[in-house]
Amino acid sequence: MIASKTLLIDGDDTLWENNVYFEEAIEAFLDYLRHSSLNHEQVRSVLDEIERLNSRVHGYGAAAFARNLRQTYERLAERPVEARDLEYLMMLGQRILKRDLQLLPGVVDTLAYLRSRHRLLLVTKGDPEEQRLKVEGSCVAGEFSEVVILTEKDEQAYRDLVLAYHLDPPATWMIGNSPRSDINPALSAGLNAVFIPHAQTWRLEKEPLSESERLLVLDAFGDLRRHF
Repeated sequence: MIASKTLLIDGDDTLWENNVYFEEAIEAFLDYLRHSSLNHEQVRSVLDEIERLNSRVHGYGAAAFARNLRQTYERLAERPVEARDLEYLMMLGQRILKRDLQLLPGVVDTLAYLRSRHRLLLVTKGDPEEQRLKVEGSCVAGEFSEVVILTEKDEQAYRDLVLAYHLDPPATWMIGNSPRSDINPALSAGLNAVFIPHAQTWRLEKEPLSESERLLVLDAFGDLRRHF
C-alpha cells in the first residue's frame, strides 16, 4: 500500500483544455490585423511582451487577454482604429468564455482512483470568477478536499499553501503542465512535482525544467495511477 500523500493538481491544460481556445483567438487576431511587413511570429512577439507586462497588473483570463489584444492592435494597426475593431477584439475574448469545458482524457477515472488513496487539492490560477466557473462546470470539484484559486503561482504562493493547508512538503506533489507555474516554483518551495506536458501550453508558461530528484515526468494524466 502506497503511503498517503497530498496531491496539488493544476486545472488549465492539466484537467481540462484551456490554451487551445486562446491560440484559436490569436490566429483570428493575426488574420484580422493583416500587418503588411510583420509576419505572424513578429506580431506574436509584441503580444507576448504586452501579456508579460500586463499579467503583473491585470492577471490572467479572457478579459485580460482581450485587453492585451486591444493594446497590441492599437500599437500595430496600419489603419485608424475604429469602434468595430475594438468590438471584434472584445468578442474574441468573450468567445473563449462561451466554450464548453472539455476534460482531458483519463481525468475522471484517474481522479476517482487518486481520491481513494490520497488527499487532493485543486490548485489553479487566473481570474477568480473565470476559474470558479470552470471548476463548477468541470463536474470534478467533488473529487477535491479543497479548491484553491491563486492570482499567481510562484515560490511564495507554494510556501503559503504549505502553511495554510498544513502540508508536509516531502509528502506533497504539485501536478501540472506549466514549468513556470506548476513545476519550478513548487520544487523551489521544497515540494515534489509531476510534469505532464500539454501540446498547447501557453508560450509564457514555458521554461527549462529544474533538475531535481523530486521531479517526475509523465506522458499523460492517467499515468499517475502507476505512481500514486
